[in-house]
Amino acid sequence: MSEPLQFPLAAVVGAGALKLALCLTAIDPRIGGVLIEGPRGMAKSTLARGLADLLGNGPFVTLPLGATEERLVGTLDLDAALGQGKAQFSPGVLALADGGVLYVDEVNLLPDPLVDLLLDVAASGTNRIERDGISHRHSARFVLIGTMNPEEGELRPQLLDRFGLNVALEGQPPPEQRQQIIRRRLAFDSDPAGFCGHWAEAQARLRERCQAARLRLEQIPLDDQALAAITERCFAEGVDGMRADLVWLRAARAHAAWRGADSIDQADVDAVAEFALRHRRQGTSAASTPDEPPATGNTAQEQQDGQGEWGALPPRPVTAGARREVPNWAKKP
Repeated sequence: MSEPLQFPLAAVVGAGALKLALCLTAIDPRIGGVLIEGPRGMAKSTLARGLADLLGNGPFVTLPLGATEERLVGTLDLDAALGQGKAQFSPGVLALADGGVLYVDEVNLLPDPLVDLLLDVAASGTNRIERDGISHRHSARFVLIGTMNPEEGELRPQLLDRFGLNVALEGQPPPEQRQQIIRRRLAFDSDPAGFCGHWAEAQARLRERCQAARLRLEQIPLDDQALAAITERCFAEGVDGMRADLVWLRAARAHAAWRGADSIDQADVDAVAEFALRHRRQGTSAASTPDEPPATGNTAQEQQDGQGEWGALPPRPVTAGARREVPNWAKKP
């Protein structure tokens, strides 16, 4: 049975800051994932699912809210280990997500020990299970995407800090944007194949851009000038620990790769500053810090920098094989 078609990330209206953050983590998963804040009905899961396609159609795995530790990390059959002399491993969610996206909805409602374990594996890229002196380890490299509604509770600061980037979605988009969101959603629901075909070229361009940036990433040096600017800002903001500095530097390099540059510029440092600092500022929680999204394509300069492509329609109509063309009212005027 084939997987149902997913709403293309390139077709999502607005949310430019979040889409940029997701692309940066697709370019460099070592950034440490993204924590998305916002009320219900803000397409958080739609955006997260769109990220899996940018990773080359990697798996998209959801951690159930009531999951146990064994469901998360997997289990070892001790009887088989004793009888056959080798550990028999039953994979958990972490193994299933290897190479793709692990999506945790309402992460603030998970027990803290489970969140801590999840973040440990996300940072190391390896899951290790030990039972009565028998151990097993496997690769668990995935992009971690967590969502939360701050009205339903907050994460402890220690856990907030473990997420690489933090983005808040605005719960009140303007009327014109709301209309466009509804129109595209209705067009997708009425003809998923036709809608995806219409956006196939834009989605392919976005995927290719991320892939090219991944290939370019290691050629971009983590230079002293960018590091100095970042560490000075973290010190001025009173940020505890060193994780913010490291995440910010990696995100700035990923942004340079995203632009197609050969080095980190001050514009790259500035573009990802709020992503790295929002949930780490001393004396503030992620939910209480006002969101100041970076550039998302609303100015001519941002268009020139390559960040203004999110709302652009693909130049051609529905591709061959689609059932019918997307109606005109679903297209951007």
